[in-house]
Amino acid sequence: MAEEEQPYQTFASLYDELFDGQLYDDWADLVKEQVPVGKILDLGGGAGRLAVLLAQSGYQVDLLDLSSSMLSLAQDHAADAAVDLRLLQADIRDFSDWEERYPAIVSFADTLNYLPSRDDFLAGIRQVYEHLEAGGTFLFDVITPKMVNVDYEDFYYNNDEDPEKIFMWTAFFGEEENSVDHDLKFFLYDEKLDAFKIVREIHHEQTYPLAEYVAMLKEVGFTKIELGADFFKKEADENDSRWFIRCQKGATK
Repeated sequence: MAEEEQPYQTFASLYDELFDGQLYDDWADLVKEQVPVGKILDLGGGAGRLAVLLAQSGYQVDLLDLSSSMLSLAQDHAADAAVDLRLLQADIRDFSDWEERYPAIVSFADTLNYLPSRDDFLAGIRQVYEHLEAGGTFLFDVITPKMVNVDYEDFYYNNDEDPEKIFMWTAFFGEEENSVDHDLKFFLYDEKLDAFKIVREIHHEQTYPLAEYVAMLKEVGFTKIELGADFFKKEADENDSRWFIRCQKGATK
């Protein structure tokens, strides 16, 4: 399996604390609507919040993530919830030595947008295709060009609700078309120093027009591709900030 790399390595627990928990409930509800209870792989599942919710609903969940820090948190969350998760540390672009096949694979929270190029995205979805059973479902979401080019223009966010743990997030347009770089900083108060220490990471996200996502999925072999927004409550269009995509392996077009 791949060795661990950035992002997420430095402050997994800080990320986990800050993330909006309601989104995990929404993703879990979507999976329960779209995927029968059974075996499932949560691709890039991070700290396991979604995986725990699915396990509590009866799914047999495997969680794959590159970060050992995130997987350690997932193990803790599973123990706290008294559910079983099987954890796999791997790069989603190549986990070919993992022989398990699944009736469903899901991936949310921008996971596939962190793949830096079209070739990387294709490598990732090829791995998904290979690890699905015939007729299996792939369900995922991505941010859109509108989010990158409009929503993130001049974007900044500060959170100082905890005076000893201050978060600053600034977004900049990336060098590649339809990409964005996130400058994430935590200022953590150190009582021994009576000063703040900074923990910083730069995250890069890449997205593509909707037609290109469809073309790449078809190139890999996916069929019955369905597109939506707002958790499939509406049809996908160029004005959306996030798209939801469902497709199948070996299904009829």
